[in-house]
Amino acid sequence: MTTSERQQVPQHIAVIMDGNGRWAKQRGLPRLAGHRAGTENIRAIVTACDQIGVRYLTLYAFSTENWSRPSLEVQGLMQILSDFIDRETQSLHEQNVHLRHLGRLEGLSSRLRRKVQQAIDLTSANTGLTLAIAFNYGGRGDIVDAVRRIVAMNISPDQVDDALIAANLYTAGMPDPDMVIRTSGESRLSNFLVWQAAYSEYWFTPVLWPDFRPEHLQQAISDYGRRERRFGGLSEPN
Repeated sequence: MTTSERQQVPQHIAVIMDGNGRWAKQRGLPRLAGHRAGTENIRAIVTACDQIGVRYLTLYAFSTENWSRPSLEVQGLMQILSDFIDRETQSLHEQNVHLRHLGRLEGLSSRLRRKVQQAIDLTSANTGLTLAIAFNYGGRGDIVDAVRRIVAMNISPDQVDDALIAANLYTAGMPDPDMVIRTSGESRLSNFLVWQAAYSEYWFTPVLWPDFRPEHLQQAISDYGRRERRFGGLSEPN
């Protein structure tokens, strides 16, 4: 990377971790093997983001629409999350990573909810990279829940603005993502951070998530460094 590109490292990267099932199919493995491989890939990307200087990393792990998948796959995904918490929380804590959960805990077992909350509590005072896991998350549901909280405040309509809505989203206190990465060749947002990603830069790659390496992340960040973000405005004249 050039010096100018280093100065434009995105503060917040959000990733749609897509392609686990296809990765498994290509190898003649069950889909859950792909999901496990994808989960094991998280550690390397978290470390790379931390080293590069990214301050927030949000990973789309399980959407509210994923409940419609076969029950055995859903159960397997819940177990994979549970295993990830057991295996990685202490290491992430020692790495000074601050864990956050984005989404609804309803629908998860009481045991899994406790594990999620314990991981959040353990890392709550950490000051390094914030790793937000979007699990049982939907962008539209995020906005609906924010609106419900605002309605419950009994405030007048003229007090509702962008800042108030943002302060009541799951991502409250986090900056909007500067860049959204989607792996596996798909080119859509899939109900992910639909409010927060309004002005994000998008980067799509055909690489399947289990094969997504720090060098691919570096390519994305280098590309980001060459882009000009205008947020609806105009470039400065030369």
